[in-house]
Amino acid sequence: MKSIRQRTLSVAIGTIAAAAAMPSLAQLALEEVVVTAQKREQSLMDVPISVNAVAGEKMNEAGINNLEDMTAYVPNLTFNQTGIGTIIGIRGISSGINQGFEQSVGQYVDGIYYGRAQLTRAPMFDMERVEILRGPQSILFGKNSIAGAVSMTTAKPTDDFEGSVTALYEPDHGERDIKLVLSGPLTDTLSGRLAILDRQIDGYYNNTTLNRDESDEDVGVVRGSLRWDASDDTTVNLKLEKSKFDTKGRFLELVNEVGAVPYSAAVAQVNAAVGNGAYVLDATQDFNRQSNGDNSDNEAENLTLNIEHQLGDITLTSITGYNAYEYKENCDCDFIGASIFTAQSGEDFDQVSQEIRFTSPGGETVDWIAGGFWQSTDLKFNDSITVPGDSLLRALNPGFANIATQRTFTQESDLWSVFAQATWNINEEFRLNLGARYTSEDKEASRRQYHVDPTGADVGSSNVLLNTLFSAFAIEPYDTISADRDEGAFTPLITAQWDISPDAMLYATYTTGFKGGGFDVRSNAHPDPAYGVTVVTAAGPVLNPGRTGVFEYEEEKATSFELGGKFTLADGAAELNVALFRTEYEDLQTSQFDGTLGFNVTNAGEATSQGLEMDGRWLLAEGLTLTGSAAYLDFEYDKFPNGQCAFGVTPNSASNPGLCDFAGQRREFTPELQGTLSVDHIMPVGQDFELHTTLDLIYSDDYFASPTLDQNLIQEAYTKVNMRVAFGAADGQWEVALIGKNLTDEEVVTFGNVAPLSTTLTQGNGAAYYAFFDRPRSVAIQGTLRF
Repeated sequence: MKSIRQRTLSVAIGTIAAAAAMPSLAQLALEEVVVTAQKREQSLMDVPISVNAVAGEKMNEAGINNLEDMTAYVPNLTFNQTGIGTIIGIRGISSGINQGFEQSVGQYVDGIYYGRAQLTRAPMFDMERVEILRGPQSILFGKNSIAGAVSMTTAKPTDDFEGSVTALYEPDHGERDIKLVLSGPLTDTLSGRLAILDRQIDGYYNNTTLNRDESDEDVGVVRGSLRWDASDDTTVNLKLEKSKFDTKGRFLELVNEVGAVPYSAAVAQVNAAVGNGAYVLDATQDFNRQSNGDNSDNEAENLTLNIEHQLGDITLTSITGYNAYEYKENCDCDFIGASIFTAQSGEDFDQVSQEIRFTSPGGETVDWIAGGFWQSTDLKFNDSITVPGDSLLRALNPGFANIATQRTFTQESDLWSVFAQATWNINEEFRLNLGARYTSEDKEASRRQYHVDPTGADVGSSNVLLNTLFSAFAIEPYDTISADRDEGAFTPLITAQWDISPDAMLYATYTTGFKGGGFDVRSNAHPDPAYGVTVVTAAGPVLNPGRTGVFEYEEEKATSFELGGKFTLADGAAELNVALFRTEYEDLQTSQFDGTLGFNVTNAGEATSQGLEMDGRWLLAEGLTLTGSAAYLDFEYDKFPNGQCAFGVTPNSASNPGLCDFAGQRREFTPELQGTLSVDHIMPVGQDFELHTTLDLIYSDDYFASPTLDQNLIQEAYTKVNMRVAFGAADGQWEVALIGKNLTDEEVVTFGNVAPLSTTLTQGNGAAYYAFFDRPRSVAIQGTLRF
């Protein structure tokens, strides 16, 4: 089966490349794609960056509602949700599961940096376009974008009145989606735009414990935009947005058991001892799960003020941003229907930023951009592990009920940077781009871990019984620890461009990347190896040094080389873009599962990410367009002596006892081959109607789905098929569409790991795995009315 799918990808790549050999197609020419990857409007074919642009129209038609949906159409872009976090990656590089991390992939919305993992789950709609820039983006985007950047541009107010209403319904998973957009002039100099989204879905999992569908999603967005043409030289854009994205349940389940002692048997034994009654533990992948209830409630708001003023030929741009969100989550993180423990967490985040940018008019001997950036953030995080009154842990001790261990974390950050990039147009054929950015950031953070007894009292580390219980979770209480760090980084860029002809351009780029260090939010133990708390043993109370945690981690660095080419073919009817890249990373920031409940941040060592990316378009005939993209990724850890071993794997690290050496291994979520192939056809039906058909083939090679590189959690290669068939008015006033996703009904694991406590309850002799799965086959009907 895998060879068949690989041939499918080969055909896709071959079809795109064949455009180069096709004879000229008279009267056919592709529409130009305009991007702002270099902070000025340019044709995609002139930008010396590996960038994939997805238009807002394509997003609406394909049902792309968030970054997770976007990954299907952009090779080497990955998005993975876990039990306690979200991971976004480009070319195999991502940040791990820890709320202390900035993301390796910088997300920018209308020029405002969205660096928090939770914001990657935010809904996307009414977009002008989304640009995915692959590789370190250290100059014009800058803020920690060591793996790449996702630049989102929302739709702006229009000079003429326009409006639309779009509704979607999918019966199998109970999806209901309504979008309203109104835009147009308010006065001679003022225009406005209002965009409203309301989306709900019952889910594609059946929770047999609670007898309900999951994960139940409730998403809402209200966005208002104003554009004021204050004068011939000044334009002011103001955007206000408030959104929510709430879920009940999760799209994960236990999928298998391994080892000498089945996890289900161990839980059943404890359950019988406590007398909790019957329960069901289903370790078969069947979209049925057992859980006592999970939820995630998120609210976000942002304000963006963009002012552009002409100072003669120079454009002055001021971008002021306020961005804030808060969320509360409850995770039944034992992932079974029997009551053991629950994990609660909450986060409150505020960010204020200001960018000033000066841009030359372009078309001169030297074109340049220069500016400065300032940002201040305030983060408050808290989480707890709660053992409810009916927990199976009462079998160990009746006192293990209605207790909790809690953690608080705070962090303040102030950052400033200056940057400049210049393009020297040496002659009509050769250009040299030089850029640099200097960034300075100061962070202050504190963290405390403490226990709460059945009365709700904060007992710190004084309750020996609670210390004993939570030591089995690898958790130890401690008083507040705090620290601050001040670091700076200089990141240069050199790019040479050669216009071989009016239809062909080659480029070569050298750049470096930097992602600041910080503080570990989730480590469950004190960072001092000598620290310990009193616990009960068979010999009586003793001081238990426990495990060594982490508080501070160091910066991550990258050095990148890229060779690329952009080619216009067949007299403008086809385009082909190619990029060959190699990026070397030092001190990779990763988050390692501690084998029980926690994660520790570590600077993993060194890694190399290299490969080839291709994308192209071909207008085969009027109304018939072929679009494709493909990526080959060779990712390898060059040095990683402190990896978390998979269950049943013997530790082999010479320098880190109990851990595994991952040198020479691939990272999780790094398929060797990925590709998409899309055929878009518009056929007139009479004079007044048209039939619009789009077929998408989405291929991925196999990959590790667990950060432990567990052989029991490998996602096999697959090919998804999406299709949209729409009938509507030729002038675009109305349309009715049938949208099918994952028509081949592929079962795709997006993340997995050993279930918490499964090895503890089996005394290390067995384990169970949980896994997140993509949505199975769905077919929806969509209607749009434009006015």
